Amino acid sequence: MSLPLRRRRFLALSAAAAAGATFFDTPRVLQAANLADKSDPWGGFPLGVQSYSLRNFETPEVVRHLNGMGIHYVEFYSKHLSPTISDEQLKEVQKMLDAAEIKIAGHGVHSFTADHEKNRAIFDFAKRIGTRVITANPQPDSLDSLDKLVAEYDIRIAIHNHGPGALYDKLDGVKKAVEGRHKNLGVCVDCGHFIRSGEDPVECVLELGPRVFGAHIKDEPKAGPESANVIIGKGKLDVVGLFKALKKVNFPADGALSLEYEANPANPIDEMKECLAVAKEAIEKVAG
Repeated sequence: MSLPLRRRRFLALSAAAAAGATFFDTPRVLQAANLADKSDPWGGFPLGVQSYSLRNFETPEVVRHLNGMGIHYVEFYSKHLSPTISDEQLKEVQKMLDAAEIKIAGHGVHSFTADHEKNRAIFDFAKRIGTRVITANPQPDSLDSLDKLVAEYDIRIAIHNHGPGALYDKLDGVKKAVEGRHKNLGVCVDCGHFIRSGEDPVECVLELGPRVFGAHIKDEPKAGPESANVIIGKGKLDVVGLFKALKKVNFPADGALSLEYEANPANPIDEMKECLAVAKEAIEKVAG
């Protein structure tokens, strides 16, 4: 009797680790595993993970864990994929991602200022890694620069709202930032931060419509300055309503739709799997 797919992957990776496999051995190890399962449990949504959820892990471990979760999209943050990465290092990371059948859906969260050439460097990086979504926390004086760059590169900026008292903490503030701007200047709806700011993430998605290029799927039990991530659906987030709203606004197939679980950074894997199971069930209800 053949071993289950995930068990075979685990054994292949464990054997490589025992043999002293390095960062650069990992792509070959993943290729040795059977990655033949092509089924899509996510109903066409490009559901992935924001790698900040795994911030206590190194890049090869992140890829291994995402592979084990059946995830095919990742939104990296800078620890796991630095904007200063060399071409050679980037090739090795890409080999690893290709072997695990994972695509880079986005990168961030980046700060932007009025320094146009410094802003351009981030767009050059996004082009290098093949993503069309840069999640961002831009200063207001950067918006004219970003308006030009999103048009020039055909790469999207997704303004990421933060919690109470932050630069973009309310729906109205995000709407004002993108109003009248190029079509590629939009929003990453962070569900948890909007909940903490007293907003309904589902209403935010519906209100922002075609400007929604990204989302951080997270849940919070209450509004307020304190953050306490919980398994999605156990707090104030209407998970089914969220996926219905994303479907209604035609969330782009090349957008960055990312689970971001910030609790238990030392060992978040089981909780992340619970979140993904909730998301899968919600997607099935939306499809039905």
